Amino acid sequence: MRTLLPLFLLLLLLLPPAAAAGRVAGPGLEERLFQQVRDHFSFEACGNETFPQRYLVSAKFWKKGFGPIFFYTGNEGDIWTFAQNSDFIFELAEEQQALVIFAEHRYYGKSLPFGLESTQLKKTHLLTVEQALADYAVLITELKQQYGAADCPVIAFGGSYGGMLSAYMRMKYPNVVAGALAASAPLLSVAGLGDPTQFFRDVTADFQKSSPGCVTAVRKAFQQIKDLCLSGAYDEISRKMATCNKISNKEDVYQLFGFARNAFTMMAMMDYPYKTDFMGHLPANPVKVGCEQILAHRDPIQGLAALVGVFYNSSGSAQCYDIYRLYQSCADPTGCGIGSDAEAWDYQVCTEINLTFNSNNVTDMFPEMPFTEAMREQYCQSKWRVRPRARWLQTNFWGGDLKSASNIIFSNGDLDPWAGGGINSSLSPSLIALTVKGGAHHLDLRGRNPADPPSVTEVRKLEASIINGWVKSAGTERARERRSGASMGGRL
Repeated sequence: MRTLLPLFLLLLLLLPPAAAAGRVAGPGLEERLFQQVRDHFSFEACGNETFPQRYLVSAKFWKKGFGPIFFYTGNEGDIWTFAQNSDFIFELAEEQQALVIFAEHRYYGKSLPFGLESTQLKKTHLLTVEQALADYAVLITELKQQYGAADCPVIAFGGSYGGMLSAYMRMKYPNVVAGALAASAPLLSVAGLGDPTQFFRDVTADFQKSSPGCVTAVRKAFQQIKDLCLSGAYDEISRKMATCNKISNKEDVYQLFGFARNAFTMMAMMDYPYKTDFMGHLPANPVKVGCEQILAHRDPIQGLAALVGVFYNSSGSAQCYDIYRLYQSCADPTGCGIGSDAEAWDYQVCTEINLTFNSNNVTDMFPEMPFTEAMREQYCQSKWRVRPRARWLQTNFWGGDLKSASNIIFSNGDLDPWAGGGINSSLSPSLIALTVKGGAHHLDLRGRNPADPPSVTEVRKLEASIINGWVKSAGTERARERRSGASMGGRL
């Protein structure tokens, strides 16, 4: 699920603040810092210390003191990245006169509790879902005071891991958040519920829908690489896959498989009907483009190299693939990315977040690449000196038993491989599941585009109507509370 930050985005993190603030994002966004508590659950040591948490705020459309607050629960990366790709929130803010806040997740971007040492061993212990949610609750409470917005209802928004957090905010802090839009939030799969073969099966299904011959060609390419590996023809693999360094053993071939599988994952997730720069420079309909690439080659392996280039070599300028630099294996089989944000995510999927997906070459088109609980535990103990709590999210965030929650929209696109691990049926009148037909990963959070499928336009209208209802209901409830308080004045 990791929001992969390829090299061009990592370079953005090195820009000076002025350059960062100048990036194209929602209207009127300003970057600010909040002195956040390091440890919300201790009254000693770190509990008395703070760190600068970054957030972005826009009051451009806000009806001061009356309009709602739209709060994006930042996920595993630089908060500007999510602000740049969530224009629906600004479009809705203009309609509903809302204050918009994007909060950065601790340990990501510039919100580092221990500075540049934050992802070192013995510094990661405060990187938890619970601490992040507490950050958001404290930040919302403080900003409401600063802005004179005590009576303004808050609606949480988020996509992917951020969508999980928006739902969790409503579940854990219903006193702070009146409702939540949880887009493409795999609440079930991250809690260890569901089928571990689902994710890569659904990635395969996306390519199958695009072109039935595509999956056949991909299977053939991987099989030929395996056959060449068995015969020791590593030079031929290297030449046809255009690797920068020669493939020289089975371990290199396994790395090549992970590198290639990751490209399919990203193209399926980002299969938008228009060009995007969200998690890589991708063309419109990248799955279709990738299939066209492999089917245009007589040699299946060279075709596979061209297909993965849609993700790894969008500029066409790369002469070869450095498979160990471009892809780093971690405790998330769907990819962690590279850089410090990737390290932070690797720690999270080694502790609370359970992503033991695997490919098996039976229900999917990829080589058999198992990732069991035992393998995860071994990796995490070696890398981070931690033992994963495989079922913790089922206990702490209710798993699939969400019926006592309220006011949450669960949206999923039917092209998104994460959808199979999310909530796809409404659980109550206020726990509403919406499906975007022809939609990829949290397409509904993106802004309007002429190439949008009709379904996402309809889903956004529904979301806007539901959220408006929550805002009005919260306002009515506040007014009732004030009247009740006034009528009780002076009584024992």
